[in-house]
Formats: sequence, structure tokens, C-alpha cells
Amino acid sequence: MNQHSVDLGSGKVSRLLFSLALPTITSQIVNMLYNLVDRVYIGHMKPVDTVGALALTGVGVCLPIIMLISAFAALVGMGGAPRASIQEGRGDLEGARQIMGNSFSLLILASAVLTVVFRVFAEPLLLTFGASENTIGYALDYMNIYSLGTLFVQVTLGMNAYITAQGFTTVSMKTVLIGAGLNTLLDPIFIFGLGMGVRGAALATILSQAVSAAWVLRFLTSPQTKWRLRRETLRLQPKVFLPSLALGLSPFIMQSTESLIAVCFNSSLLKYGGDLAVGAMTVLTSMMQFAMMPLQGLSQGAQPIVSYNFGARNAQRVKDAFRCLLKSCVIYSAVLWAVVQLFPQVFVRIFNNNPELVDYAAWALRIYMGTTCLFGIQISCQQTFVALGNAKTSLFLAVLRKIILLIPLIYILPNFFADKAFAVFLAEPVADFLAVTATASMFAVQFSRSMAELERE
Repeated sequence: MNQHSVDLGSGKVSRLLFSLALPTITSQIVNMLYNLVDRVYIGHMKPVDTVGALALTGVGVCLPIIMLISAFAALVGMGGAPRASIQEGRGDLEGARQIMGNSFSLLILASAVLTVVFRVFAEPLLLTFGASENTIGYALDYMNIYSLGTLFVQVTLGMNAYITAQGFTTVSMKTVLIGAGLNTLLDPIFIFGLGMGVRGAALATILSQAVSAAWVLRFLTSPQTKWRLRRETLRLQPKVFLPSLALGLSPFIMQSTESLIAVCFNSSLLKYGGDLAVGAMTVLTSMMQFAMMPLQGLSQGAQPIVSYNFGARNAQRVKDAFRCLLKSCVIYSAVLWAVVQLFPQVFVRIFNNNPELVDYAAWALRIYMGTTCLFGIQISCQQTFVALGNAKTSLFLAVLRKIILLIPLIYILPNFFADKAFAVFLAEPVADFLAVTATASMFAVQFSRSMAELERE
């Protein structure tokens, strides 16, 4: 593929999905390298047994804030992009442009507010998220610099969704390839070469995101894009942006509650297992995020197909796209589960070579990802609800897994096990199993009903 859009309304669905998903999966995986590369380098700061492990834990407790910043980009971008695709499917290109322009203005406003909040309240937030007196210094060093790049993160993640939604997946892939490649190059220079430590990792990240943001804006203001970003579409109109925000609440909750969940996990693990358990949790969440990227990439690759054809009233094509997405996600998640269960130490050593941390995290990883084999069902169904513009159901499912199930289980399960830390890690697979069951049941009913209505129309 080159820098041209694809025809979402014709051609074999499976071939189209993978042509869209492959660049999107690459984008998702490479995007995670922004933070993973930081943690890999930081975890190997000398001496590894002391400075590296503590610095890794310190940066790990910054993850909830990083996820919250990304969540606001998802609220605007992943809420508006499917609606813009649906409008294009209905033949309303001007409506798609209005949605994108309003989203850009919202991202700018959100960036200003978040930058001020995280600059002013960084220390109390990090302490709440699990930083100890041994790790707070590293966490503050990282966060005080990273927060200055909030605008670049918002524009890159939020507006890149509109490039993908138009079918320009190769362009959206280049957005993250450029930034992540630069980050990988700058990290060792700033961390080790200039002796900046964790501050160098943060600086490398925001400089790389700035370059990616410039790339996104250059494309969206060029003649190549179908939904060109224009000044007259930037004026905020509630009738345009409010439905997008409603749809974006599901991905927002999925990402923003990672912050709340991190507080629950880290505070409980600090109580039951100390800094070692919190450090292990940093490895586990890093591994889980990286492993889930292909699933998210597949669902985002399917989103333009589902949304466009839903808007065009082509029920059969919507059903074909979902079935292909479901099959791909289930196969991937099953293979991932098997590899993690067989070789957990291999994944843990990517982040740190401390023998004590490796042994502890490998044991915890098997528990934490115990039901990953089922997660392909969860994400394919939930993200299809978003692609169809079903804000209420997608929002409920996001709340169900994270807030209704997982958070209470983190505190309830330790009451029934002698090994309290084991019980905390066990909360994740138990919540996942219950959420998958509920999601599959709801989807089977509502999807069939939606397709029947579409066929009647």
C-alpha cells in the first residue's frame, strides 16, 4: 500500500481487513515502544540490582498518568473516528470533516488542562499510585519532563485515529514508526551518553512525540486526505462533538481506569509484597500492554470496514468483517497464552535481569495472564460495538470489566487466600473470565438484532 486510501465498500473482506490491520498492528506495537524502550534501558541502569530495579519501579508508577493522558486522546479520537467513518459511508464527507475539526480543538483544550494538573499535582499523584520513599525521586524526574509533552501525545494519538479511519493505514503506521524509531535512537544517548538517567528517557519520548505530531498535522492539512483539517471546522459545536464523546467513553474508561487499577494493584502489592511485588507488577502490565497490541491493531483495522459499511447499510459485509476479526483475535490470544505459560522468564528478562525480580515476576505472569486465551472474544466484540456507534453497550462493558469486577476482586480475594499477593494477581484472570462471558452473551443478542434491522432497511 502507498499513501492512498482503500475502498472499504468492495473487495474480499478478509484481505481488506489484514491489509488495514497489518500497518495498524505495527503501529500499535511500535507505539508501545515509547514506554517499553524507556523501561528496558532504565531497568538496565548500573548497578542493575539497585539503581536499575528502583528506577524501573519509579517509572512504572508513572504509567497510570501516562495511560490517563492517552485515555483523553482515545476519548476524542476513538470516539470521533468511527462516527466520521459512518458519515462517509452515508455520503456525508462534510460531516466527517466537522467531526475531525471539533476533535482537534478538544484535544488542544484537554492538553492544556492536563499539563497544568500533572505539573502541579505530580508528587501526590505518584505517591497515590504506589511510589515509595525509595522510588519517588525517579518517578518525579520522569513525570516532570514527560508532562510537558502532553500536547504532542494528544495530537499524535488522537488525530492519527482519523488517518486510520480513512483507510490510510500505511500513513498512520509511519506516524508511530518515525516517533518510536527516534525514541529508540535518543534513549541511550540521553540516558547513558549524557548521564541524564530517567530524565533523559522522558526527554527522548516527548521529542519523538513532537516529531510524530508534526507528521500527523502535515498529512491532515494536505490535499492527500479526504477529511482535510480546515480552520472553519475547528469551532466547537455541541451537536457535533457530544455524540463523539459519548462513543469515546468506552475506550476512555478502558484506558483511564488503568490508572485507578494501578493504584489498587500497587497499593495492595506494596502492602503484601513490598517494592519487589510492585516492580513485578510493572513488568506484568508492560507485558500485557505489549501483548494486547496486535488485538487492538486488528480491531482498529476492522473499525473502518465495519463503520463504513454500517453507514452504507451493507449488513452482510459488516457480519463478514466481524467474523474475520473474531477468528483472528481468538487464534492470536490462544497462541499468546500458550507461549506465556511455557516461557514466562523469557519475557520478564526483557525488562530486568535481577534474579529475584525475574523469579517473582515469572511466577506472577503465569497467574496474571491465566485467561488471556479468552481475551480475543472480549476485545473483538467490545470494539465492534464501538465501530457500530453503540455507545451505551460499549460503555457498560468497559465499566463492567474494570470497575464492577476487577477493582472489588483485588480487595476481596486476599481474604480467601493465605498468600495475599497471589490473590491480588489472581483478580485479573477471574475478572477477565466473567467479563468475557457477559460480553459474548450480550453481543450475540444485540449484534443479531442490529443486523436484522439493517437488512430490513
